[in-house]
Amino acid sequence: MLRDLFYSTRTCRTFDESRIITRDELCDMVDCARLTPSSANIQPLTYRLVYKKDECEKLQPLTKWAGALPELDLPPSRHRPTAFIVICQDTERFGDASKFKVDVGICALAIYMRAAEMGLAGCMIGSFNKESTAEVLSLPENTVPLLIIALGKADEARKIVPLKDGQTKYYRENGVHLVPKRELDDIII
Repeated sequence: MLRDLFYSTRTCRTFDESRIITRDELCDMVDCARLTPSSANIQPLTYRLVYKKDECEKLQPLTKWAGALPELDLPPSRHRPTAFIVICQDTERFGDASKFKVDVGICALAIYMRAAEMGLAGCMIGSFNKESTAEVLSLPENTVPLLIIALGKADEARKIVPLKDGQTKYYRENGVHLVPKRELDDIII
């Protein structure tokens, strides 16, 4: 079942806004992240749940989406995520935020996979205005947002495809978001 999730779960950039995500659902996702391995078991990450419509509307413009498709305005109006999880770290308590990048990746994937298991989709966003995000979400001092995961019900088709001419850049054809992936034989050395 997990393998099927990896094959079917792709980044989503268009959402069905009629599916509202609850605080309890977000807590369930973060609980999965809480259980993952952590560097030296330090567990330095915290999570800001964003699920109220007004907060989602304030956070959305601070994020940048689909850098490989600059001609598209993603997510389009009325097709935006209905929740976000902002992964953060207290730099006063745990030091340099770059120290735990591996932890961020592990926890983000746990959240992402749990969301997929719940029938939801997401987009991991590393390109966002960190200072404005901290301000808009009233994050505590020294709490740095490291990654944003946008969440919602998918409102687009996404599919893994083989590389075309060696290119890994994602693209769209006939309304389907296509994600080229290298073959297994190409990555085993």
